[in-house]
Amino acid sequence: MKRKSISAAILTSALLVFTSAFAAEKNPSIGVVDFGKCIMDSKYGKKEQESFENLKTRMQKAVEDLDSQMTETANKLQDKDLLDSLSPEAEQELRIKFQTLGEEMQRYQGQFYQVMQQANMKLMQNMHDHIMKASNTVADTNKLTLILNKDAAFHYSPALEITTKVIEELDKKFDKESTLSAVTEKKEKENITKN
Repeated sequence: MKRKSISAAILTSALLVFTSAFAAEKNPSIGVVDFGKCIMDSKYGKKEQESFENLKTRMQKAVEDLDSQMTETANKLQDKDLLDSLSPEAEQELRIKFQTLGEEMQRYQGQFYQVMQQANMKLMQNMHDHIMKASNTVADTNKLTLILNKDAAFHYSPALEITTKVIEELDKKFDKESTLSAVTEKKEKENITKN
């Protein structure tokens, strides 16, 4: 009971602070950004997704290679003719190999999920930072008082949607960084060639 009243008091206080700060503006204006659409449609988002997919493909390839070795070893262990032709030591080695591959597979799978989770968190953090910077620029340009993530709003008028503007700003910054990076890389190659 106390927790509910404390939570209600905190929420009420936060709403009062937000409302009073928002009311202090003479002509408050709001924009709404679709975070997911920024990731899917912006050049930054596409680059981050591509990096994520490349990592995922490499990790899956390693797991598939290990799985292939396990399948091959399991097939050998089920082949009666092969087992009959092996010495007891060779058969034991084959069984140990299968067990070792199984343990390695479990480790790889655990690492796979951990690496993918970390890569996804990195993607989200990088995109959050890019979208926040682009949103600040759009807010300054369009004299917006507040920009919300679409997921934080239960309802909003489509007129408040500024996702396209934010994506355009993201793409401008991406192109600028890419050009700067290409120029820097070209200069570095020229310096190496001269030396």
